[in-house]
Amino acid sequence: MTTNIKRKIQTVIITGLSGSGKSTALRAFEDLGFFGVDNLPVELLPAFLEIKSKQIQSNLNLRFALVMDVREEGFVRSHREIFQRVKKEGYHLEILFLEASDEVLVSRFSQTRRPHPLAPKLPLLEALKLEREIMAEVKEFADVVIDTSNFNVHQLRREIKERFGPRHDLSSLLVHLISFGFKYGVPPEAHLLFDVRFLPNPYFEPSLKPLSGLEPAVRDYVLRQEETKQFLALSEQYLKFLIPQYEREGKTYLVVAIGCTGGRHRSVAIAQEIGLMVKEWGWETIISHRDLEKEA
Repeated sequence: MTTNIKRKIQTVIITGLSGSGKSTALRAFEDLGFFGVDNLPVELLPAFLEIKSKQIQSNLNLRFALVMDVREEGFVRSHREIFQRVKKEGYHLEILFLEASDEVLVSRFSQTRRPHPLAPKLPLLEALKLEREIMAEVKEFADVVIDTSNFNVHQLRREIKERFGPRHDLSSLLVHLISFGFKYGVPPEAHLLFDVRFLPNPYFEPSLKPLSGLEPAVRDYVLRQEETKQFLALSEQYLKFLIPQYEREGKTYLVVAIGCTGGRHRSVAIAQEIGLMVKEWGWETIISHRDLEKEA
């Protein structure tokens, strides 16, 4: 089977901490048309893809979402070598890592009354600490990291659908622009980070404060500033150079985070503008605004 055909098979490995939302994420992928499998042994991944790839003639857009975590004994030990082998064979493989704070995970386990996979031998907090240590290498290897601490079930499903919706070209790098507010924390999945808090703030304009960076009045206010024009010109040079380098390295997913204080005005307008710019260069682009709905 040729590499070009294998590249048409989109496979997402869902992994991360216990209680972080992997089952919810899997259902969201299934809603998108992915074939879902929970707790597939990592050693079976190459054979699984080889068998499924034989269906390529009847379905040109095979999509799989596979949950793998500490429940499978050999996962942590073998994941890196197997994932690298699968990518080298030409398959389109993305690793999604979900995590959450200890406080949130303890609350979730309390609500569901389900034991942590490591909890029968350890108190819950110790089990969480051990799992973080065990999974640290997996997180480092991941293409996408999502902290679900502030997500309910519906928000997480929406996040998955937004990030992993239909792709036009799996062979091309996907660029994800995220606007955010520094007061709510930096997106942990960011590969590149732009801080635009130096720009004049529409928040202090009474007529603009209740609006967002998606509104024309706020957008025009931000973009007409001389500082913004210089910043966008420099960002264009920087990203035009850098994005092809990431693709050449083998990345399939690049997250560019753009932050202001609250994540409602400047970062939103700038993310929209850079997103349009990157799209014009021919890259597939997603634009999302993490903190847009939080109070102004």
